[in-house]
Amino acid sequence: MGYGRLGSSESTRYTPDLQPSRKRLFLWVGLLAVLLLVAAGVSVALFVRGRTRSVSPASRAPTQAIARACSLTRYPALCVSSLLDFPGALEAGERDLVHISLNMTLHRVGAAIYGASAIAGTAMDTLARAAYDDCMELLDDSLDQLSDSLLVVFPSASPSPSSQARVKGASDDDVLTWLSGALTNQDTCNEGLQQVKNLYVKGHMENQLKDLTELVSNCLAIFAGVGHNKDFAGIPIHNKKRKLLNAIEDDDEFPAWMGKKDRRLLQVSAASIQADLVVSKGGNGTYRSIADAVKAAPDYSSRRIVIYIKAGRYDENIKVGRKKTNLMFIGDGKTRTIVAGSRSVYDNFTTFHTATFAATGTGFIMRDITIQNWAGPEKHQAVALRVGADRAAVYRCNIIGYQDTLYVHSQRQFFRECDVYGTVDFIFGNAAVVLQNCTLWARRPMASQKNTITAQNRKDPNQNTGISIHACRVVAAADLEQAKASYATYLGRPWKLYSRVVYMLSYMGDHIHPAGWLEWNATFALDTLYYGEYMNYGPGAALGRRVTWPGYRVIKLPAEASKFTVAQFIYGSSWLPPTGVAFLAGLSM
Repeated sequence: MGYGRLGSSESTRYTPDLQPSRKRLFLWVGLLAVLLLVAAGVSVALFVRGRTRSVSPASRAPTQAIARACSLTRYPALCVSSLLDFPGALEAGERDLVHISLNMTLHRVGAAIYGASAIAGTAMDTLARAAYDDCMELLDDSLDQLSDSLLVVFPSASPSPSSQARVKGASDDDVLTWLSGALTNQDTCNEGLQQVKNLYVKGHMENQLKDLTELVSNCLAIFAGVGHNKDFAGIPIHNKKRKLLNAIEDDDEFPAWMGKKDRRLLQVSAASIQADLVVSKGGNGTYRSIADAVKAAPDYSSRRIVIYIKAGRYDENIKVGRKKTNLMFIGDGKTRTIVAGSRSVYDNFTTFHTATFAATGTGFIMRDITIQNWAGPEKHQAVALRVGADRAAVYRCNIIGYQDTLYVHSQRQFFRECDVYGTVDFIFGNAAVVLQNCTLWARRPMASQKNTITAQNRKDPNQNTGISIHACRVVAAADLEQAKASYATYLGRPWKLYSRVVYMLSYMGDHIHPAGWLEWNATFALDTLYYGEYMNYGPGAALGRRVTWPGYRVIKLPAEASKFTVAQFIYGSSWLPPTGVAFLAGLSM
């Protein structure tokens, strides 16, 4: 999925032709200084209370603590060898190894950024430049996620003011989310590089990234294991969370992580909102373009910044980077405020780069807007909306495309009362995401294609990710309705080994194939995936002819289904209420 993927019935991957580009990436000035500051903040931890000593070659066998911690990982040999090379590890207990493994991985990501920046000025074709830019952005995001995780695990480190604000009140759940996201970032970077034909760029980047995915995976496993995070197929349920859930009324209309001000902003009319920035194509606002408004918004804002986008069609590609925190975009209605683009892999972009609207800044909210990618089915992967922002909420929006419409890339996300249109893998990615009270519209694909609604790419069993579709409508769009007998539509297919998707209490139209789910490639992931259905209804929800894969299950117990609700799966009971988006915390009212 993601990069170079075609419809499920096509036998070859689509690779765009290469074209020259004059685009250049600025060098990553100051990175080394940042890393030194981080290292200084945790140096006391590396030497474990001053008890380190010189180690002779004969004593380089792993300690019991290292052996136990590394036995939890998917790459134990690399875990042992990397820890043996890191100061303080031989003197550390198991819990000390949590922050040592975090710090080691953080330094390795920093070194990868520094090494990769050496070719920033190299001439690259369009696709190579896009893949390179993706990797640099994703590595930088991972650096923040690992830094914040380290500050939570080892609070006595010396954070920067922005880091201190980000980690205030953070918990183990947040660390698990950030580490899951960092691992997804590495996977996305590697996927993009696979299509690059510039062997120098590809080889240099692969050399910088060597073992990095495995190190992040090991770091996640050590944290999850040593921290004793008990989970249900990767879903942590803690006692403190149970206490919080018990205090939530099932009929609460707002998730708990959304405050009173944000609730009001999502419920009142746009005209009555005092916006910080106003975008209008007609010139009666503070900005004529959305991109200019985003640029003008403050970095690392701790308060809600409202950008009101007046009615009109905005032909822009928007990027809300990780520094643009707590931005809220409000339109005049999803039929009146439209953001449209047409980037596609056919035109030499990576899938990650094709998004009409991309958001990675924490606390991103969008309301009453249409996001569209109008490239068309013949241009294959063409993302309308990509979200990698933690604690993101999208409310009453249209998200329109064909293949790869909605890229739920990473971290915690919530969609409510949205309409999502597409064909192949049109909701895909590796976020922990709940879509609630949404309508999923399957469109007519190309003649050689089958429709697949989801393609979830959970790669590691320790990631807390998956797609939960709760109380939604799964229907055929008008163009497919006329030809649904000619095109099969499936609930999903497994992009990666631990793919996880559930449908709960949702209506399914008769365009859904009786088997329900589609293989990705022969028997790949059929015994490691988690695909579940719980009390769905409608002509497409019949279970009699569903697949019989080891990883597929008909969920019968409410307790099992509840683990994929807002309150438990994305921990929405603590962060959704401030955003103001209405939500259902449990299974039903």
